[in-house]
Amino acid sequence: MSAPTPETTEFTGAAGAPAAPVDSGSARASLEALRSEIAKAVVGQDPAVTGLVVALLCRGHVLLEGVPGVAKTLLVRALAASLELDTKRVQFTPDLMPSDVTGSLVYDARTAEFSFQPGPVFTHLLLADEINRTPPKTQSSLLEAMEERQVTIDGTPRPLPDPFLVAATQNPVEYEGTYPLPEAQLDRFLLKLTVPLPSREDEINVLTRHADGFNPRDLRAAGIQPVAGPADLEAARAAVAKTSVSPEIAAYVVDICRATRDSPSLTLGASPRGATALLSTARAWAWLTGRDYVIPDDVKALALPTLRHRIQLRPEAEMEGVTADSVITSVLAHVPVPR
Repeated sequence: MSAPTPETTEFTGAAGAPAAPVDSGSARASLEALRSEIAKAVVGQDPAVTGLVVALLCRGHVLLEGVPGVAKTLLVRALAASLELDTKRVQFTPDLMPSDVTGSLVYDARTAEFSFQPGPVFTHLLLADEINRTPPKTQSSLLEAMEERQVTIDGTPRPLPDPFLVAATQNPVEYEGTYPLPEAQLDRFLLKLTVPLPSREDEINVLTRHADGFNPRDLRAAGIQPVAGPADLEAARAAVAKTSVSPEIAAYVVDICRATRDSPSLTLGASPRGATALLSTARAWAWLTGRDYVIPDDVKALALPTLRHRIQLRPEAEMEGVTADSVITSVLAHVPVPR
């Protein structure tokens, strides 16, 4: 295979004038710098950081799952602070209404007309905090935004900014007063990232930082600065789109997803949309690691976060302690790898 070659693309800024072209090598360096920048606030969550970057490259959305207190919200806030992008946060609660997310028409007494008041979804990076604490009606208000990248109010579609990413958090251990996301909405998330408890060394590092005055509500004081922007993302996406995929790799992705449909532990396997998502995330990972072609290891590296929320376990399998991750791991072990 040939070595990666520099590519360039242009980004038109808010003022309408094209910014200077950014080559793919510079874009990759800027996105890699996100890790060290976010590490100034978040300790020991490199896989989750990488997943968020992959989602940005693939124009996808991310579901972050972890117990309370493992820095899920801080992770997304640190990502936003490291990017030259607008960001908004919505705390999902049982009384939240769809219009609180999407916006609504407001009557203006001075003009005797209705005007549209945009909701927080009109941003580049939306943090949907504890998304499973709001009723399905409000959860579904994000479906059109996540899939079509627009919001329709009173029959008028209104496009969302580009890039647009929803980073939603949920707590996997406390189910009282929650509304589990339906399969249709789970499938809209490109990745489901688990945010584990830190190791002993990382937890000591966290406490040391707090003892030294770290304030998670003041990320600028922690030294986090924007290190990448829309031009870098546009150049990176153009390069990812040119990352080659051999017929053998495409067949490998299909075989993995078809194997989940045949698993006796599942009532629902990965759909063709899941296969498309796995191919997209593998291409992004290949480019991030410096290659212009996808290898089987790229597919394996992204299989768990891309597929774990797209499959459904049988109740009897759950009672036996089977997990979505264990099923996917078993599938990866049995599906022949192309040579």
